Parts: sequence; structure tokens; C-alpha cells
Amino acid sequence: MLHPKRATMTDITFDSTSVDWNKQQGATSGLIPAIVQHHLTGKVLMLGYMDKAALEKTLATKQVTFFSRSKQRLWTKGETSGNTLELIAIDKDCDSDSLLVQVIPNGPTCHKGTISCWLDGNAHTFMDNLTHLIISRKGQDADSSYTASLFKAGTKRIAQKVGEEGLETALAAATHDKEELVNEASDLMYHLLVLLEDQNLSMELVTKNLMQRHLKTKA
Repeated sequence: MLHPKRATMTDITFDSTSVDWNKQQGATSGLIPAIVQHHLTGKVLMLGYMDKAALEKTLATKQVTFFSRSKQRLWTKGETSGNTLELIAIDKDCDSDSLLVQVIPNGPTCHKGTISCWLDGNAHTFMDNLTHLIISRKGQDADSSYTASLFKAGTKRIAQKVGEEGLETALAAATHDKEELVNEASDLMYHLLVLLEDQNLSMELVTKNLMQRHLKTKA
């Protein structure tokens, strides 16, 4: 199958002069809160503060930049960790004194290594948790779990399982066995997650690629 050329994000326009920069007082004067949201899942990832310069740099580079109140300077997320936030869209609220920043995260957002800075169970989807569980099994003793045994068996065996589950999924659909189709599709998704991790890739990259193709077809 030929894959269409990956699309580049279109220019993001936002008028920084439309923001009420004088709403905050005291230590946050000249700053406005910027809520960072995962563009694909809707998950809230973190809260930071921007001044006008941080917003303009974010728009120019498409890498989310904040004003660090502790460092007293502009700070681009991931400048030391590499866990950047790729800007997709930005909008202000009804009072023009806070921002909603939609992003694609490249790696964990929180400095503690988690996807989100909100750590309760509601902050994570099941697929996130399953992915992290699969990652945790990598390198473990083959007898400790089925997932660990797949990693131990190697790429060829994992790829074979994806092929087997894909065929069984197609057969279930062809025979209109909906219950079996759900079961086989679940097996396929699980083994695909294992294969992606084996190759140091992620479902998030696949989702991002689909989104870029979608943008390309709309352009």
C-alpha cells in the first residue's frame, strides 16, 4: 500500500493583541494561564503561564513556550528533556484572559515522567495504561507474563501474531460473527501495541500520522 505524503501543519494564526494581558495582578501580572490539552484525546496535560513574548514564540516555532516564573525567562517545554509540545491550535476563553493550547506531546508531559500532570486515575485512558503496562514488561523474564514472552521471542514472532490476529479478525467480519469480531479485534490491537513497542514506536505516532493524512486530504 502506498502511503500519501505526510502533511505539514498549516500556519496557525492567533492575534496576541486580543488577549487581556492586564487581568492578572501581583506575581502573575502580564501573564495569563495556558491550559495544555492533548489534541487527539482531549486530555488536559498541564498548566503553564505565558506572556506576550512566550505566545509569539509559540506561534512562530510551533513549539509551546511558557514564561517560567521560577527562572524568570522564556522556557520552551522540552528544551532539556526533549519532551516537547507540538502546537496544533490555540484559542482564548470568553474573557480573553486564559488560553487553551492544543498539542501533540512528544513524550511525557509531566516532569515526573507521566503523561499528564494530573495523576489520578481519570487522567489516563485505558489505552495509555495498557501501553505503559506493555512497556513495563519489556526486558522481564519470559515466564513472568505472556507479554514478556512475546518480547523474548523477538520481532518475527510478534509480527507473526499480528498477522494471525489480523486474519482471524477479517474472517470473523466475513462470517458476520460480531462477538468474535470484537474478541479478535481486541487481540489484534494488543499484539499491534506490542509490535510497535518492540520497534520503539507508539500508537500515538500512528494516530498522529492518520491526523496528518486527514489534514492533507482536506488541504
